[in-house]
Amino acid sequence: MAGKQSHVVIFPFPLQGHIKPLLCLAELLCHAGLHVTFVNTHHNHKRLANPQALSTHFPTLHFESISDGLPDDHPRALNGELLIALKTSIRPHFRELLKTISLKAESNDAPAPPLSCIITDGLVTFAFDLAEELEIPILSYNVPCARYLWTCLCLPDLIEQGQLPFPDDDMSVEITGVSGMDGPLHRQDLPGFCRVKQADHPALQFAINWTQAQRRASALILDTVYELDASCLSHMALMFPKIYTLGPLHALLNAQIGNVSKSLASHGGLWKSDPNCMTWLDSQLSRSVIYVSFGTLVNLTRAQMMEFWYGLVNSGHPFMWVIRSDIIYGAQQIPAELEIGTKERGYIVDWVSQEEVLAHKVVGGFLTHSGWNSTLESIVAGLPMICWPNLGDHYIISRTVCQKWKIGLQLNENCDRCNIETMIQTLMGPKREEIQSSVDTISKLARDSVVKGGSSHNNLEQLIEYIRSLQHHI
Repeated sequence: MAGKQSHVVIFPFPLQGHIKPLLCLAELLCHAGLHVTFVNTHHNHKRLANPQALSTHFPTLHFESISDGLPDDHPRALNGELLIALKTSIRPHFRELLKTISLKAESNDAPAPPLSCIITDGLVTFAFDLAEELEIPILSYNVPCARYLWTCLCLPDLIEQGQLPFPDDDMSVEITGVSGMDGPLHRQDLPGFCRVKQADHPALQFAINWTQAQRRASALILDTVYELDASCLSHMALMFPKIYTLGPLHALLNAQIGNVSKSLASHGGLWKSDPNCMTWLDSQLSRSVIYVSFGTLVNLTRAQMMEFWYGLVNSGHPFMWVIRSDIIYGAQQIPAELEIGTKERGYIVDWVSQEEVLAHKVVGGFLTHSGWNSTLESIVAGLPMICWPNLGDHYIISRTVCQKWKIGLQLNENCDRCNIETMIQTLMGPKREEIQSSVDTISKLARDSVVKGGSSHNNLEQLIEYIRSLQHHI
């Protein structure tokens, strides 16, 4: 019986925004009867909310953890130290774990069937080396949006054409050579590492190496809706033998396992949610609240914090603002008028179950950093956005949300309180009906994709069939 069952090892990049969607994928595969070993670092596994509940509901889901070689009090932000830890400590530990899993599977009383394949986070590029060395099929799951991945795949061409690095500081210049983006790209739409002065800059080279490594995978898995990104996916299909679009993953999981998914929704998180925030939302009027969150990686200066705070209070709208304990640089002294304004119509919280908050009937808009997970959650919830892109794929996502799909408004990078106040009042007032019409169209498209007959639903079935076929070649 065990020998006929497929066994997948899933390894996310060790940050929350990567762990949660890959855990959604693990649950979907287990729901289909596959055996999954989900690998975290020791540090993240200890922070994971109640993995036992997941294993109880999904008996074929098994957790393993390995050392990242960093001290317990290390912040583990997305920086050079974490990338070095991947190569020097995580890589050898992951290699040993793969060998151990393979050896255990060969015994007669093995708790799990033989290994069929690895699904690696695309950022964990060493996994491709290990898969080739150990002769294990490998699939790549990419957390960033498809348009960002496609743009990064085009970086070598942009360098060869002399468009990168930028010869001057004019960010409005059009970028040519990235087809399938539904209109022109401009320098301001490209990620921050494109603003370096030398083509051999480590940040730019890392992006090139990371994306080119994806081409070593036997299949590419993307958390997107085919119909939303068809234009760039058609170009990517020329590079990749198989592409499975499964987005929005959290909605696909909800569609597959129903209400159980909602009770398990927070279990992929590393941050503890505030249980009282829903009570505050229950006391507000329908579609009156602006929800604010900048994800798990973005940091603010004190000046930025004050501008956002004044803009929120002065907008006159009730607001819920997620302020992580590590979001700000330096100590804070809060002006009295902000404390009063917040007490009257605001709610500040360390962390929330975002899917639950966005689905609440009183939330009318989302001020976001334009991370892809947050954008998909907002689309599924049918909420318009105010976008403040900050790093990575945020710029291309913000461009797509505001210019292509027309479901949001974009804040300038150097935002000020007056602009923030105006944007909130515009989104929640005169532009609301116009933007909401576009949101409803995109939201329906996303929700239709995850039900029977939808593109993501069908692609999941094809992915499962493909994984099952791999065990016959091992």
